Amino acid sequence: MQKKSLERRRLVSFALIAVFLAGSCKKNADAPGIPVDSISMGSLSTSNAASVAPTVYSINSSTIRHDDGHAYKTGPISNTGDSNEKPTRSTLKLYENGVALGPAHIAHNDIRDIGRGAFSHWGPDLYFSASDNSSPINNGRKYTYTLTRTAASAPSGSGSSTAPVGPVLSTELTGYASVGSSTRGGKGGKTVTVASFAAFKAAVASNTPKVVYVGGTIKGTGYDPVYVGSNTTLIGKTGAVLQGMNLYLFTVNNVIIQNITFKNYVQECGVYIKFKSHHIWVDHCDFSTDRSHGWDYWGKDIGVAEGADFVTISWNRFHDTNLSVLIGSVTSDAAATNTGKLRVTFHHNFWYNIGEREPTLMFGSIHMYNNYHLNNSGYSIGARYRGTVRTDNEYFSGCKKPLTTNLDGDPVGYFSGTSTNIYSNCGANNITTSLSKWVPGYPYLYLLNAAENVPGIVKAGAGPKTL
Repeated sequence: MQKKSLERRRLVSFALIAVFLAGSCKKNADAPGIPVDSISMGSLSTSNAASVAPTVYSINSSTIRHDDGHAYKTGPISNTGDSNEKPTRSTLKLYENGVALGPAHIAHNDIRDIGRGAFSHWGPDLYFSASDNSSPINNGRKYTYTLTRTAASAPSGSGSSTAPVGPVLSTELTGYASVGSSTRGGKGGKTVTVASFAAFKAAVASNTPKVVYVGGTIKGTGYDPVYVGSNTTLIGKTGAVLQGMNLYLFTVNNVIIQNITFKNYVQECGVYIKFKSHHIWVDHCDFSTDRSHGWDYWGKDIGVAEGADFVTISWNRFHDTNLSVLIGSVTSDAAATNTGKLRVTFHHNFWYNIGEREPTLMFGSIHMYNNYHLNNSGYSIGARYRGTVRTDNEYFSGCKKPLTTNLDGDPVGYFSGTSTNIYSNCGANNITTSLSKWVPGYPYLYLLNAAENVPGIVKAGAGPKTL
């Protein structure tokens, strides 16, 4: 029986608590396309049940058989595992040479396509992968598991659980900005609070480590470029607004922007990340203009272009504009400049009352998970110029065209993970290329919220907060 792609959990670890979030829609594998990157899934394996004295069982290699891809199967297991009615019932923990594998309760297609220790105890059988995707039949390692009897059984019914709200401010950076060198912003540098345009422009300009707080509303004239240097943390105090200006992050790295409301940026972008800038994090901000001035008047909310790389955009609100986010550009050397770059993660963002571009992509590779797209009039996510978009547990509601590769006859792009999303009262996707199997090269399955919980989580957590 095919395991559901939305039956995943998100770990919230303040102590040893694990909250399991499960989906309810059966999914099929994506068709072959762009190859899968290698990915480390970590060693996360926990249970939401009260435990008493687990028993350790050994798996005889002669009982293991290849399922498909990186997935292998053994069984029967003495205790009954997960099911459609109880998608996180199993308490099984799996070990490779004594080291915990995981995450558990993972969709069978993800075990096959991604692997790296992910496993599922489904019905009487155990579907699992080795930590390095080698064959557990002959890799010489010992596989064991424990089964814990529980004082209280896992939730029954549809598998939906009460969704936790988002954090006040993100405390953990995930996604592409966390890959490779650390994105620490101006940590350890001088701290300053600014309340005027001149003071703000001067405070963010240098490349020395610094933390700049914005107090109140700072106004530009509509198109006022402000160049942000490397090693900067920019944080808005409660109610902070940057209006009528454009933040330029050009040839810089290690920048964090949080908790700011951006309004009415004429031309280009409110935040423009360009010219090989890398390791940038934009988090818990609000972006808006209006939809009454026409499509060519206002700039985009965020742009990432010209070889920029390793960017995370999380927990933001984008609303009341025609063209929201653009990844990539078309120039004479765009293919050479952007191929292998433009790696961007979007998670837990909220788009509403938008024309299109949530975002649109040219050449790069972007990962989108747990974003909420509400009531747009054009398309939501566009993949162009051989760019690839991975979606995981997105929620689209009232969107005319959630996903498309069919844009003005451009060279087309690719999508993977489209079956993990929820499309509520939406028009049809318009995908003209074969679906891909591409996934980003960092661990993320354990972070996912179930798609049906996304609207509540994102509405509660996205945007600036009280500091």
